[in-house]
Amino acid sequence: MSNGPATSTIQSPSGRVATVRAPATHKKSKKNYFKKEELIHMFRGLSSMLKAQINTSDALKYYSQGLPNKVLGAALEKIRLDTEAGISVHEAFRKTGRFDDMTIGLIQAGGDSGQLNRAFRELANRLKSELHFRKEVRKAVLMPGIVISVLIGAFIVSQIKIVPQVEGMLEQVKQKPDGMTAIAFKVSHATQALWPFVVIGLIGCGVAIWRSEIVRNAITSLAMSKWRLLSMLVMSLRQMTFLSTMELLYSNGINLAKSIRVAANSVKSTPLYPELRQAADQYEHSGVPLSLAFSKFTSVDEQVVHMLAIGERSASIDNQLKMLADMYEEEAENYMNDFTQVLNFVVLMAAVSLIAAVFIGTFLPIFLMGPKMMQSGI
Repeated sequence: MSNGPATSTIQSPSGRVATVRAPATHKKSKKNYFKKEELIHMFRGLSSMLKAQINTSDALKYYSQGLPNKVLGAALEKIRLDTEAGISVHEAFRKTGRFDDMTIGLIQAGGDSGQLNRAFRELANRLKSELHFRKEVRKAVLMPGIVISVLIGAFIVSQIKIVPQVEGMLEQVKQKPDGMTAIAFKVSHATQALWPFVVIGLIGCGVAIWRSEIVRNAITSLAMSKWRLLSMLVMSLRQMTFLSTMELLYSNGINLAKSIRVAANSVKSTPLYPELRQAADQYEHSGVPLSLAFSKFTSVDEQVVHMLAIGERSASIDNQLKMLADMYEEEAENYMNDFTQVLNFVVLMAAVSLIAAVFIGTFLPIFLMGPKMMQSGI
């Protein structure tokens, strides 16, 4: 089967050519992640085949053959060739440049623990949860967002087109605006002077948020510091991801320090990552208890520290990790529901406020102009 450049390396007996060509592919496709719907199906399929005792290479080959998405099929074929050349599964996935840090971290955890089928199943479940959350947020924001955008446009048009005409009519009859009419005209003057800069600024902010992970993280951190519900939601998702990955590793014989380091890769793009790495170093090299290392060097919840301390005393850390992962999964789902409801309310209030602004800014000067016109006629 032909898969473009990726299949041109099949003839190499040692796999060296495939390895040399990989960096160029990585640069070309960096951040070009696949759709989550496709990844959910892929990870479920790979998990089921591995659970049925099909080896990783054959599972990748069987799934890639006949895929409607030829780019995904070529990426899987390349991963298969790299694994057959002796490269670890998670590094083969990383070299494609098509998978994020959480995916790589979980695949590494599955490979290191000998539970790759479970890692693929966990990835499918997490992607499904993330997709569900995004759909709920999109549903809560999309239509009101369109309405708000239209209302902002209507407000700007009214301030730069309609209100100046009303002001001009008053000037023609030599009437001086006062009270609310004067305020409305001042707002119109300010809008006429500032609206291009505001619109350009909003577009620039949108592009920066879309393109820059640093900007997104900074905004998320700021929002988390001001909005407790968002903070609890994000921390629940991060801790659920890390703890379930750590449990996967530790329950399959990986020592605690390595389990923490590898599991930290699943939250690599977050502030929790360097904290967890430092906690692992302190636990391994300084001899401090695991719970104390988490308490002093990470921002995890006190509940995590408490249950890890119980696990250390009772030699049941793996059970405590599983319990914590399940607990945070339930909490994250509850927080998601609360967050979408609050977001819905906030967006609705913003829309109502803009409608009021358009009405007051446009029609109030017209209503107040009537008595002035009558006085001029008298």
